[in-house]
Amino acid sequence: MKINHLTSAEENLMKLFWDLNSFYLKDVMEKHQEPKPHQNTVSTYLKILVEKGYLSTQKEGRIFKYTVVVPFDEYKKFILRDLTQNFFNNSGKEILEFLFKENLVSQNDLKEYFDLKIEMKPVKVKTPTLEYAEEILNPKKDKKNKDKKKKKKKD
Repeated sequence: MKINHLTSAEENLMKLFWDLNSFYLKDVMEKHQEPKPHQNTVSTYLKILVEKGYLSTQKEGRIFKYTVVVPFDEYKKFILRDLTQNFFNNSGKEILEFLFKENLVSQNDLKEYFDLKIEMKPVKVKTPTLEYAEEILNPKKDKKNKDKKKKKKKD
């Protein structure tokens, strides 16, 4: 599934649509916070979001029922990958360092995350470090390293 970028206005409407999942124009008008946009404006955005592949339509008499096609989690992955590629040299480590530096993630957050993972799935776990976090965020690199180690053991 190809995901396209959204404008901030489209993204704001999609947040409402992700909550509704399946809806009619009247539902959007009822649920939208004040100040409510004009119905024609919402209709225009619905048409654009259908064209971009975020919504599908089903005609029911004279009205359309809209359904979300791109799940919120898929959009978050798309945005994070795009951000990683364009601003962090495709490096999970750079993102994590930035999050630490800007106090958006603390070492306690990281410890809690890893403790949760340990409780949920008892496995041999490394101590939470930036390097280990990078392995989690960049599993392809980690897989390549494991493949190299397996090959060395065979030789």
